[in-house]
Parts: sequence; C-alpha cells; structure tokens
Amino acid sequence: MKPHIANLLNAATLIVMGLWGYFGSESSSPTALIPVVFGAVLILMNNGVKNENKVIAHIAVVITLLMIIALIMPLRGSIARGNTEGIIRTILMMATGVIAMISFIGSFRAARKARESGE
Repeated sequence: MKPHIANLLNAATLIVMGLWGYFGSESSSPTALIPVVFGAVLILMNNGVKNENKVIAHIAVVITLLMIIALIMPLRGSIARGNTEGIIRTILMMATGVIAMISFIGSFRAARKARESGE
C-alpha cells in the first residue's frame, strides 16, 4: 500500500473512531477527541506525503507512532471496563496506525535503496 493511502486510511479511522467514541458514549470525555485532532493533522499532511516531501513524511511518521503509543492506555482502560466497543475502536485505530507505519518504513527503505543505486 502506498504511504499516502495508508496515511489517509489511518487519519480517517482516527477521525471516525474518535467521533464515535465521543458521541457514542454515555459519559463522553473530551480526550476522545484527541485522535480526531491528530487525524485531521494527518489529512492536512497527506498531500506532502503523496508528493514524497521528506520532512512532512517524517512528521507524519512521528505523529502516527505517538498515536499508536498513546492508544495503549485507552485500550487498557476499555479492557478493564469490559467495554467491547471501546476495545474494537482502539484496536482499529492502532491497527491502521501500524499499517501506516509499515507502509512508511517500506517507502523510506525503497527511497534509500533507489538513492544508493543511483549514486
């Protein structure tokens, strides 16, 4: 999968699942909107990722990695509460983040290989 597609998938998942978590919960917390904000930032960066802008792509990777790590605590909380919907939402957000990370890393490796063979 191309990095910009994986980034867009990840961003859309963060936004949709975050909104679902906020509006679909009886006791909605503003922290459920954190993935929405980061998803919106990733969407704004998607054109730069598509155009292979190194700086933007690396910032997108850092944001994606931070989101994967940050979602560990909500996952643990959902598991402790027995909140199946929360578990599913969080796992989906983490899974699309991991897919995006794999895509980014593959792209970076391919670019390095192409750069080294071109020298």
